[in-house]
Amino acid sequence: MKSKMVLLSLLVALAGFSTIATRAQDGAADDDVRGAFLTSRPKATPKGTAKTTPGSKPSRRRPKPTAPKPDGTTSGVTGGTTSGGASTGGKPEALNVSRIGMGLTLFMRDSNGLAVRTDPTREFHKGDHVRFLIETNADGYLYVFNTTDGGQPVMVYPDPELDDAGNYFQAHVPFEIPSSVAPEERLRWLTFDAHPGAERLYFVFTREPLSSVPIEDDLITYCRDNSGKCPWRPGTDVWAQVQNELNEPVKVAKVEGVGNAQTSAEHRAATRGIGLNRDDPEPSLVMLSATTSKNMLVAAVDLIHKAASLAASSDDAEQ
Repeated sequence: MKSKMVLLSLLVALAGFSTIATRAQDGAADDDVRGAFLTSRPKATPKGTAKTTPGSKPSRRRPKPTAPKPDGTTSGVTGGTTSGGASTGGKPEALNVSRIGMGLTLFMRDSNGLAVRTDPTREFHKGDHVRFLIETNADGYLYVFNTTDGGQPVMVYPDPELDDAGNYFQAHVPFEIPSSVAPEERLRWLTFDAHPGAERLYFVFTREPLSSVPIEDDLITYCRDNSGKCPWRPGTDVWAQVQNELNEPVKVAKVEGVGNAQTSAEHRAATRGIGLNRDDPEPSLVMLSATTSKNMLVAAVDLIHKAASLAASSDDAEQ
Protein backbone atom coordinates (compact mmCIF):
# COMPACT_ATOMS: atom_id res chain seq x y z
CA MET A 1 0.00 0.00 0.00
CA LYS A 2 1.44 3.36 -1.07
CA SER A 3 0.33 5.28 2.02
CA LYS A 4 1.98 2.65 4.20
CA MET A 5 5.32 3.24 2.49
CA VAL A 6 5.01 6.98 3.04
CA LEU A 7 4.22 6.65 6.71
CA LEU A 8 7.02 4.18 7.25
CA SER A 9 9.52 6.68 5.85
CA LEU A 10 8.08 9.42 8.05
CA LEU A 11 8.20 7.12 11.06
CA VAL A 12 11.91 6.59 10.53
CA ALA A 13 12.34 10.34 10.29
CA LEU A 14 10.49 10.97 13.56
CA ALA A 15 12.17 8.42 15.79
CA GLY A 16 13.20 11.09 18.33
CA PHE A 17 11.82 14.94 19.36
CA SER A 18 12.78 17.41 22.13
CA THR A 19 13.15 21.11 21.38
CA ILE A 20 12.74 23.61 18.59
CA ALA A 21 16.29 24.59 17.69
CA THR A 22 15.45 28.09 16.58
CA ARG A 23 17.20 31.37 17.19
CA ALA A 24 14.79 33.45 19.30
CA GLN A 25 15.75 37.10 19.60
CA ASP A 26 16.13 38.56 23.08
CA GLY A 27 13.17 40.62 24.23
CA ALA A 28 10.70 39.31 21.66
CA ALA A 29 7.31 39.24 23.34
CA ASP A 30 5.19 36.14 22.81
CA ASP A 31 2.09 38.25 22.25
CA ASP A 32 3.80 40.22 19.48
CA VAL A 33 4.92 37.05 17.69
CA ARG A 34 1.53 35.37 17.96
CA GLY A 35 -0.27 38.54 16.95
CA ALA A 36 1.87 39.03 13.87
CA PHE A 37 1.30 35.41 12.84
CA LEU A 38 -2.45 35.35 13.49
CA THR A 39 -3.27 38.73 11.99
CA SER A 40 -3.31 37.19 8.51
CA ARG A 41 -6.01 34.73 9.53
CA PRO A 42 -9.46 35.95 8.44
CA LYS A 43 -11.60 37.47 11.16
CA ALA A 44 -13.96 35.26 13.14
CA THR A 45 -17.03 34.12 11.25
CA PRO A 46 -20.35 35.35 12.69
CA LYS A 47 -22.39 32.66 14.38
CA GLY A 48 -24.75 30.81 12.10
CA THR A 49 -22.68 31.33 8.94
CA ALA A 50 -20.42 28.83 7.26
CA LYS A 51 -16.68 29.45 7.31
CA THR A 52 -16.14 28.24 3.78
CA THR A 53 -17.57 25.90 1.24
CA PRO A 54 -16.34 22.40 2.10
CA GLY A 55 -14.25 20.86 -0.63
CA SER A 56 -12.47 17.65 -1.41
CA LYS A 57 -8.99 16.83 -0.21
CA PRO A 58 -6.80 19.90 -0.89
CA SER A 59 -4.23 19.63 -3.65
CA ARG A 60 -0.60 20.14 -2.68
CA ARG A 61 0.45 20.91 -6.23
CA ARG A 62 1.31 24.40 -7.39
CA PRO A 63 -1.72 26.41 -8.56
CA LYS A 64 -1.91 26.89 -12.29
CA PRO A 65 -1.45 30.45 -13.60
CA THR A 66 -4.71 32.23 -14.28
CA ALA A 67 -5.52 34.28 -17.36
CA PRO A 68 -5.53 38.09 -16.99
CA LYS A 69 -8.86 39.80 -16.38
CA PRO A 70 -10.06 42.59 -18.69
CA ASP A 71 -8.58 45.15 -16.28
CA GLY A 72 -5.16 43.50 -16.54
CA THR A 73 -5.18 41.86 -13.12
CA THR A 74 -5.20 38.14 -12.39
CA SER A 75 -7.22 36.05 -9.98
CA GLY A 76 -6.08 33.25 -7.72
CA VAL A 77 -3.35 33.14 -5.11
CA THR A 78 0.25 34.24 -5.26
CA GLY A 79 2.89 33.37 -2.75
CA GLY A 80 2.68 35.44 0.39
CA THR A 81 0.15 37.99 -0.81
CA THR A 82 -3.25 36.53 -0.05
CA SER A 83 -4.92 34.50 2.61
CA GLY A 84 -4.73 31.38 0.41
CA GLY A 85 -7.70 29.17 1.18
CA ALA A 86 -8.57 30.82 4.49
CA SER A 87 -11.85 32.23 3.29
CA THR A 88 -14.93 33.14 5.25
CA GLY A 89 -17.18 32.00 2.44
CA GLY A 90 -16.58 34.80 -0.07
CA LYS A 91 -13.63 36.19 -1.92
CA PRO A 92 -10.28 35.57 -0.11
CA GLU A 93 -9.19 38.52 1.95
CA ALA A 94 -6.17 40.30 0.45
CA LEU A 95 -3.32 40.54 2.91
CA ASN A 96 0.22 41.83 3.00
CA VAL A 97 2.26 39.23 4.84
CA SER A 98 5.52 40.98 5.64
CA ARG A 99 7.28 38.31 7.72
CA ILE A 100 7.17 34.65 6.82
CA GLY A 101 5.92 32.42 9.63
CA MET A 102 5.17 28.82 10.53
CA GLY A 103 3.20 27.19 13.35
CA LEU A 104 3.74 23.66 14.66
CA THR A 105 1.53 21.69 17.03
CA LEU A 106 2.36 18.21 18.28
CA PHE A 107 -0.55 15.93 19.16
CA MET A 108 -0.27 12.67 21.08
CA ARG A 109 -2.87 9.91 21.24
CA ASP A 110 -4.28 9.49 24.73
CA SER A 111 -5.69 6.34 26.35
CA ASN A 112 -9.09 7.07 24.78
CA GLY A 113 -7.67 7.38 21.30
CA LEU A 114 -8.08 11.18 21.20
CA ALA A 115 -5.50 13.59 19.80
CA VAL A 116 -4.31 15.89 22.60
CA ARG A 117 -1.72 18.63 22.53
CA THR A 118 1.54 17.56 24.06
CA ASP A 119 4.77 19.26 25.09
CA PRO A 120 7.51 18.55 22.51
CA THR A 121 10.13 18.56 25.28
CA ARG A 122 8.71 15.51 27.05
CA GLU A 123 10.29 12.08 26.76
CA PHE A 124 8.72 9.58 24.39
CA HIS A 125 8.92 5.81 24.68
CA LYS A 126 8.01 2.68 22.78
CA GLY A 127 4.33 2.63 21.84
CA ASP A 128 3.70 6.39 22.07
CA HIS A 129 1.76 7.82 19.10
CA VAL A 130 2.19 11.38 17.80
CA ARG A 131 1.11 13.58 14.89
CA PHE A 132 2.11 17.05 13.63
CA LEU A 133 -0.24 19.85 12.62
CA ILE A 134 1.51 22.48 10.50
CA GLU A 135 0.20 25.95 9.59
CA THR A 136 1.88 28.74 7.62
CA ASN A 137 0.99 32.43 7.44
CA ALA A 138 1.64 32.73 3.71
CA ASP A 139 1.26 30.70 0.56
CA GLY A 140 4.43 28.75 -0.09
CA TYR A 141 6.22 25.41 -0.09
CA LEU A 142 7.10 23.08 2.77
CA TYR A 143 10.07 20.71 2.80
CA VAL A 144 10.96 18.33 5.62
CA PHE A 145 14.46 16.87 5.87
CA ASN A 146 15.78 14.32 8.36
CA THR A 147 19.23 13.46 9.65
CA THR A 148 20.12 10.43 11.77
CA ASP A 149 22.97 10.76 14.26
CA GLY A 150 24.23 13.78 12.34
CA GLY A 151 24.46 11.82 9.11
CA GLN A 152 23.47 12.64 5.54
CA PRO A 153 20.09 14.39 5.22
CA VAL A 154 17.18 12.88 3.32
CA MET A 155 13.95 14.56 2.20
CA VAL A 156 10.89 12.96 3.76
CA TYR A 157 8.41 15.57 2.48
CA PRO A 158 7.39 16.03 -0.27
CA ASP A 159 7.14 12.34 -1.05
CA PRO A 160 6.29 10.76 -4.42
CA GLU A 161 3.65 8.60 -2.76
CA LEU A 162 1.97 11.40 -0.82
CA ASP A 163 -0.14 14.23 -2.28
CA ASP A 164 1.22 13.55 -5.81
CA ALA A 165 4.62 14.70 -4.56
CA GLY A 166 3.26 18.21 -4.04
CA ASN A 167 4.24 20.47 -1.14
CA TYR A 168 2.27 23.68 -1.79
CA PHE A 169 0.65 25.23 1.29
CA GLN A 170 -2.03 27.89 1.41
CA ALA A 171 -1.90 30.45 4.19
CA HIS A 172 -3.54 29.23 7.41
CA VAL A 173 -4.84 26.00 5.84
CA PRO A 174 -3.25 23.43 8.21
CA PHE A 175 -1.88 20.05 7.25
CA GLU A 176 -1.39 16.86 9.29
CA ILE A 177 1.64 14.55 9.15
CA PRO A 178 0.42 11.79 9.09
CA SER A 179 -3.25 12.26 8.23
CA SER A 180 -5.92 11.40 10.77
CA VAL A 181 -8.13 10.19 7.92
CA ALA A 182 -5.73 7.54 6.61
CA PRO A 183 -7.62 4.37 5.61
CA GLU A 184 -6.29 2.34 8.55
CA GLU A 185 -5.87 3.29 12.21
CA ARG A 186 -2.27 2.06 12.30
CA LEU A 187 -1.38 4.51 9.53
CA ARG A 188 -2.82 7.58 11.29
CA TRP A 189 -0.08 8.03 13.86
CA LEU A 190 3.69 8.01 14.08
CA THR A 191 4.48 5.25 16.58
CA PHE A 192 7.72 5.10 18.54
CA ASP A 193 9.46 1.74 18.33
CA ALA A 194 11.89 0.08 20.74
CA HIS A 195 15.02 1.64 19.19
CA PRO A 196 15.94 5.12 20.50
CA GLY A 197 17.88 7.28 18.09
CA ALA A 198 19.32 10.76 17.57
CA GLU A 199 16.96 12.11 14.92
CA ARG A 200 16.48 15.69 13.79
CA LEU A 201 13.81 17.11 11.51
CA TYR A 202 14.29 20.31 9.51
CA PHE A 203 11.05 22.08 8.58
CA VAL A 204 11.82 24.40 5.65
CA PHE A 205 9.14 26.83 4.50
CA THR A 206 9.76 28.99 1.42
CA ARG A 207 7.72 31.50 -0.56
CA GLU A 208 8.96 29.99 -3.85
CA PRO A 209 10.06 26.42 -4.67
CA LEU A 210 13.71 25.57 -4.07
CA SER A 211 15.11 25.58 -7.60
CA SER A 212 17.32 22.50 -7.32
CA VAL A 213 14.93 20.31 -5.28
CA PRO A 214 12.59 18.04 -7.29
CA ILE A 215 8.88 18.18 -6.47
CA GLU A 216 5.68 16.99 -8.13
CA ASP A 217 6.30 15.20 -11.48
CA ASP A 218 10.06 15.78 -11.27
CA LEU A 219 10.25 13.96 -7.95
CA ILE A 220 7.95 11.16 -9.11
CA THR A 221 10.09 10.67 -12.23
CA TYR A 222 13.32 10.76 -10.25
CA CYS A 223 12.18 8.07 -7.84
CA ARG A 224 10.71 5.93 -10.62
CA ASP A 225 13.86 6.10 -12.74
CA ASN A 226 16.28 5.75 -9.81
CA SER A 227 14.91 2.74 -7.99
CA GLY A 228 16.51 2.39 -4.58
CA LYS A 229 17.75 6.01 -4.47
CA CYS A 230 14.69 7.50 -2.81
CA PRO A 231 14.08 9.31 -0.58
CA TRP A 232 15.86 12.13 -2.40
CA ARG A 233 19.04 13.46 -0.79
CA PRO A 234 19.93 17.17 -1.02
CA GLY A 235 23.27 18.17 -2.49
CA THR A 236 25.93 20.21 -0.75
CA ASP A 237 24.64 23.57 -2.04
CA VAL A 238 21.04 22.95 -0.98
CA TRP A 239 22.04 21.72 2.45
CA ALA A 240 24.40 24.65 2.98
CA GLN A 241 21.48 26.99 2.22
CA VAL A 242 19.28 25.22 4.79
CA GLN A 243 22.02 25.38 7.41
CA ASN A 244 22.67 29.06 6.74
CA GLU A 245 18.98 29.88 7.16
CA LEU A 246 18.91 27.87 10.38
CA ASN A 247 21.35 30.41 11.83
CA GLU A 248 19.20 33.40 10.89
CA PRO A 249 17.34 35.14 13.74
CA VAL A 250 13.79 33.89 14.28
CA LYS A 251 11.21 35.06 16.81
CA VAL A 252 9.52 32.24 18.69
CA ALA A 253 6.40 32.07 20.85
CA LYS A 254 5.09 29.07 22.78
CA VAL A 255 1.37 28.81 23.44
CA GLU A 256 0.06 27.08 26.54
CA GLY A 257 -2.58 24.39 26.34
CA VAL A 258 -0.89 21.02 26.83
CA GLY A 259 -3.48 18.27 27.32
CA ASN A 260 -6.25 19.99 25.36
CA ALA A 261 -7.93 17.82 22.75
CA GLN A 262 -7.78 18.73 19.08
CA THR A 263 -10.84 20.79 18.19
CA SER A 264 -13.33 19.92 15.49
CA ALA A 265 -12.33 23.13 13.67
CA GLU A 266 -8.67 22.04 13.55
CA HIS A 267 -9.58 18.56 12.36
CA ARG A 268 -11.99 19.84 9.73
CA ALA A 269 -9.52 22.41 8.44
CA ALA A 270 -6.68 19.89 8.15
CA THR A 271 -8.68 17.17 6.43
CA ARG A 272 -10.88 19.27 4.14
CA GLY A 273 -8.61 22.14 3.13
CA ILE A 274 -10.47 24.81 5.11
CA GLY A 275 -8.66 27.88 6.40
CA LEU A 276 -8.54 28.63 10.12
CA ASN A 277 -10.06 31.83 11.53
CA ARG A 278 -8.77 34.04 14.31
CA ASP A 279 -11.06 32.47 16.88
CA ASP A 280 -9.65 28.97 16.18
CA PRO A 281 -6.87 27.52 18.39
CA GLU A 282 -3.34 28.82 17.92
CA PRO A 283 -0.37 26.59 17.05
CA SER A 284 1.63 25.41 20.08
CA LEU A 285 4.84 26.87 18.65
CA VAL A 286 4.93 29.90 16.36
CA MET A 287 8.08 30.87 14.48
CA LEU A 288 8.32 34.17 12.66
CA SER A 289 11.12 35.60 10.58
CA ALA A 290 12.80 38.51 12.36
CA THR A 291 13.04 40.58 9.18
CA THR A 292 10.68 41.43 6.33
CA SER A 293 13.15 40.48 3.61
CA LYS A 294 13.32 36.75 4.29
CA ASN A 295 11.73 34.31 1.88
CA MET A 296 12.71 31.17 3.78
CA LEU A 297 12.17 29.99 7.35
CA VAL A 298 13.95 26.96 8.81
CA ALA A 299 13.22 25.28 12.14
CA ALA A 300 15.05 22.20 13.41
CA VAL A 301 13.11 19.87 15.69
CA ASP A 302 14.36 17.02 17.90
CA LEU A 303 12.25 14.49 19.76
CA ILE A 304 13.52 12.82 22.94
CA HIS A 305 13.11 9.12 22.28
CA LYS A 306 14.42 7.04 25.18
CA ALA A 307 14.20 3.41 26.12
CA ALA A 308 11.63 2.51 28.75
CA SER A 309 12.91 2.05 32.31
CA LEU A 310 13.71 -1.44 33.54
CA ALA A 311 10.76 -1.28 35.92
CA ALA A 312 8.38 -0.37 33.15
CA SER A 313 9.84 -3.09 30.93
CA SER A 314 9.32 -5.67 33.67
CA ASP A 315 5.70 -4.57 34.11
CA ASP A 316 5.12 -4.90 30.37
CA ALA A 317 6.63 -8.36 30.37
CA GLU A 318 4.33 -9.52 33.17
CA GLN A 319 1.17 -8.28 31.42
